[in-house]
Amino acid sequence: MTTRAGFVALIGEPNAGKSTLLNRMVGAKVSIVTHKVQTTRARIRGVAMEGDAQIVFVDTPGLFQPRRRLDRAMVAAAWGGAADADVVVLMIEAHRGITDGVKRILDGLAEIGQGRRVALAINKIDRVEAPVLLGLTKDLNERFDFAETFMISAEKGHGVDDLRRWLAAELPEGPWLYPEDQIADLPMRMIAAEMTREKLTLRLHQELPYQLTVETETWEERKDGSARIEQLIYVTRDGHKGIVLGHKGETIKAVSQAARAELTEFLGRKVHLFLQVKVREKWLEEAERYDQMGLDFKDGNA
Repeated sequence: MTTRAGFVALIGEPNAGKSTLLNRMVGAKVSIVTHKVQTTRARIRGVAMEGDAQIVFVDTPGLFQPRRRLDRAMVAAAWGGAADADVVVLMIEAHRGITDGVKRILDGLAEIGQGRRVALAINKIDRVEAPVLLGLTKDLNERFDFAETFMISAEKGHGVDDLRRWLAAELPEGPWLYPEDQIADLPMRMIAAEMTREKLTLRLHQELPYQLTVETETWEERKDGSARIEQLIYVTRDGHKGIVLGHKGETIKAVSQAARAELTEFLGRKVHLFLQVKVREKWLEEAERYDQMGLDFKDGNA
């Protein structure tokens, strides 16, 4: 049996559907999916099996114009993930077309796309008419020499199997990189923190966009097979702490319940989750916080 294995980087603007596609490909919820942009901070890898091939996905942060240290570190991580991959997939939203952000990404691809296969995946195809789709495909392929173009709906699954089969065939021959039953190389502590952060993001919407982070402080395996997990939510000011806690602690309680339910399902066992909120004014400038998110603090330097 000839096995294949390699890395595939999903790149695109924030909210292009990269995390949704990754979850669909892998068949489990690995990368958090929210309606807020720029929610994927770390290069989360999901592993998908297709025949004799093992596809290791690098789900990069969305590419956007960076303004702060955290932004710059996220953008550096995205391009770093693409530069290290065997195959790159550029995801574009059909209804948004070629935005200024997409143009910037195409410029970047001209640099790192040399010598590697780059596919185009036009997502959310159900939002536009066929002639618009064909025009967009033609325009994009004139701007960059894509190896293949796929019309997909990551949410509904249309075209995803075709893309996965193509990716599997494009990967180099070689032994698998992970045990077959392993879906993500991100430590479980980090996945647990991401799940809680997703619940906070969904619950708070616009109130605290990127001023908070979650860390799993302790993870204790109990004799009865359950896990006791303690997490810290860092915010930058006292007022934010009140928002996260909510009236009579209602917000933090709801977030804790939702995160615990998802963790229980994900781990397949009982989870005891304890959340604590701490004010840490400078967490956006602390190297350690970046390490926790799988980002390089130095990449944030202006």
